[in-house]
Amino acid sequence: MRLDELQPCPGSKHKKKRVGRGTGSGHGKTACRGHKGQRSRSGAKLGPAFEGGQMPIIRRLPKRGFTNIFRKPQVIINLRDLTRFPAGTVVDEEVLKNAGLVPKSASSIKLLADGAVTVPLTVRLHAVSGKAREMIEAQGGAVEVI
Repeated sequence: MRLDELQPCPGSKHKKKRVGRGTGSGHGKTACRGHKGQRSRSGAKLGPAFEGGQMPIIRRLPKRGFTNIFRKPQVIINLRDLTRFPAGTVVDEEVLKNAGLVPKSASSIKLLADGAVTVPLTVRLHAVSGKAREMIEAQGGAVEVI
């Protein structure tokens, strides 16, 4: 099989419905829009929550809680993710981003104690759980919170 022999699966491609092309087409005259009304006119733009004029459900239901617009989400990594680094490595934000463990857009990183670390590492992150700190220091490593 070559690239020029590829074809879409049978039944996956459909012809676009051509409306307003005469009564013989079955989609002529009103062009499948019905008679009168806002949706039959050109330029009609109704939002996805429009319910024909009745009070939309999004406005009928009570609102609860709030969204903190200043929240800075933390990216979570675990001790088992640090097993790939050799002994003596300084694990910081830059190293984790280059290794692909956290996204490039991460602004805050927290280390949790899921898994185990077997070599001494120096960890410089924004937040470290108490148990993770104990496990790293037990192996002879060091933890710095930046």
